[in-house]
Amino acid sequence: MADFDWRAWTVKARHVALTVVAFVAARVRGVVAFVRRHPRWMAALGFVLVVLLAAFVWVGVSLPLSRSLEPLPSPAVVLLDAQGKPFARRGAYKEAPVVVADLPAYVPDAFIAIEDRRFRHHFGLDLWGMGRAAAVNIKAGEAREGASTITQQLAKNAFLSNERTLRRKAQEAVIAIWLELRLSKDEILARYLSSIYFGDGVYGLGAASRHYFGRPPETLTLGQAAILAGMVNAPSRLDPVDNPKAAAARANLVLADMVETKAITPQQAAAAHGARARAVRASLPVGGYFADWVSPQIADAFETARYGEVKVPTTLDGRLQRRAEQAVNRALAKSGGRLKAGQAALVAMRPDGKVVAMVGGRSYAASQFNRAVQAKRQPGSAFKLFVYLAALRDGARTDMRVVGDPITIGGWTPKNYEGGAGTDLTLRDAFAQSNNVIAARIWQTAGGEAVVQAARDLGITSPLKATDASLSLGTAETTLLELTSAYAAVASGHTPVAPYGRPRPAGQAPPPSQALDPAQRAALYELLGAVVEEGTGRAARTGQLTYGKTGTTQDHRDALFVGFTGDLVVGVWVGNDDHSPMNGVTGGGLPAQIWRDFVGSGLKAGLIARDRAPVPRAAPPSEDDEVGRDIDRAVDGIPRWLKRLFGG
Repeated sequence: MADFDWRAWTVKARHVALTVVAFVAARVRGVVAFVRRHPRWMAALGFVLVVLLAAFVWVGVSLPLSRSLEPLPSPAVVLLDAQGKPFARRGAYKEAPVVVADLPAYVPDAFIAIEDRRFRHHFGLDLWGMGRAAAVNIKAGEAREGASTITQQLAKNAFLSNERTLRRKAQEAVIAIWLELRLSKDEILARYLSSIYFGDGVYGLGAASRHYFGRPPETLTLGQAAILAGMVNAPSRLDPVDNPKAAAARANLVLADMVETKAITPQQAAAAHGARARAVRASLPVGGYFADWVSPQIADAFETARYGEVKVPTTLDGRLQRRAEQAVNRALAKSGGRLKAGQAALVAMRPDGKVVAMVGGRSYAASQFNRAVQAKRQPGSAFKLFVYLAALRDGARTDMRVVGDPITIGGWTPKNYEGGAGTDLTLRDAFAQSNNVIAARIWQTAGGEAVVQAARDLGITSPLKATDASLSLGTAETTLLELTSAYAAVASGHTPVAPYGRPRPAGQAPPPSQALDPAQRAALYELLGAVVEEGTGRAARTGQLTYGKTGTTQDHRDALFVGFTGDLVVGVWVGNDDHSPMNGVTGGGLPAQIWRDFVGSGLKAGLIARDRAPVPRAAPPSEDDEVGRDIDRAVDGIPRWLKRLFGG
């Protein structure tokens, strides 16, 4: 073997080095010359570089890396009724983040094969894929393919909105590159798998695995992984429960791509075909009238929850709720068309304000507007409860006779629904018959301020105008829930009663309240009982002691019955959303019938107490009271013209 010629090799190496140096120097001199000839171009290039540098600095400072791993702002909440049964699910479902190293290799490989084959090799942007997609789209004349990498999808899902603009795509590209510089490929993949949407309110692989297959992601089979990976493209259209054929076809495509990328063998792919999904979590409605109302009351349930589903107990009694819905739907189906009554609402609560049933309309699917809570309607004569309470506070008694002659107050002359003005009646009979003229006279005597104060004391917070005499007939608008709570104050003997839908923690004191005067409460019981036994509310009789009041507004636009029996207070409203008149519907008609139907079925099922509490009785009258009664009886015997002469 000849000796190596070091001298010749050294000369050749020196020659190559000098050539390279000369080439580089020439290029540098060319660049310098170009800069001198085109200073504006270089200034623009420098500006672009500065902008890019600033963008990367902004991304690094303003976007926390952990955002994609954080729990959702509104975790899934499962509402439970008083019997512990779920009746609604609200919010999105997300489990704790996955760790790629803990997953079978074919699970991440399935997502890579179908979503981003070059994921392990690009720097966040797949330039080859972008060029191929652009060529396909140009050839088709429309956008048919995208080229977003898994990193870009993570950037969009975790940090950006879904708007389709060039600005958002530019932000996505910058963030993707930044993520690639900061995280390893497995960390990026873990964040992507933990945040991607899988349909049906499910986010992340952990939640999807449990939702569709009832198992943790670490135990997914190859076929199950292919189904989940295939869903990402169109979660709703490829839902494996609702659209199993489409989902299976997409899963087979995933398996074929995995074979092509050599992630699995053809034999493994063939064995993985035929996987099936099932919705493991109970199918529950997202909303409902009660669910919508109680949601603001359960906000603190999220304070300790981070992932999974939060089960929150409520006061809703599923058994009474079903009976309430049946009573409303049955009545409207039978008589709604003939009576031109399109809607109805019902609220049922215990005397302490615990809401156990709520119907906000005949169909939540057709209209989510809650007529029991959101609708402001006139209560009609149901408002007279407060007028008569003001009179009782002013010293009136239920057997006191009131002049029934027509009256005009500030140019307003009330009329009775069935005529009959001019008949003197006791307070008890006037209330039972819902006499408008006498109610207006009582309002004038007790004073508008006293009537408003009585309503406020029982919990009415809606605007009330003390100077408007028509207030005595219930022209001020309020909600059915608010009105029913006021009647609950009479039933409980404490005021005000605050309605609630979430059980109070053990040992927590109820909201502060004041006891109703026993004599006044007993008088209200007598008045409300007379309505049902012999007055306008006879259709609400239940076979036991029942108390309530009817309400009907002008032109039959609203009809109500609110009352209580046993340990349940119930309010029912019937009307039309457009305030159009009904065909002669009064509070003693359809609303009282719905009330009796609902309460009667609850009594029969043992869900409502039977005469649990004795009727409140006033204290025995004193000698002064007896003297006063004798004077009143003597005054009652004076001819009407003489009483009018002396302002009686």
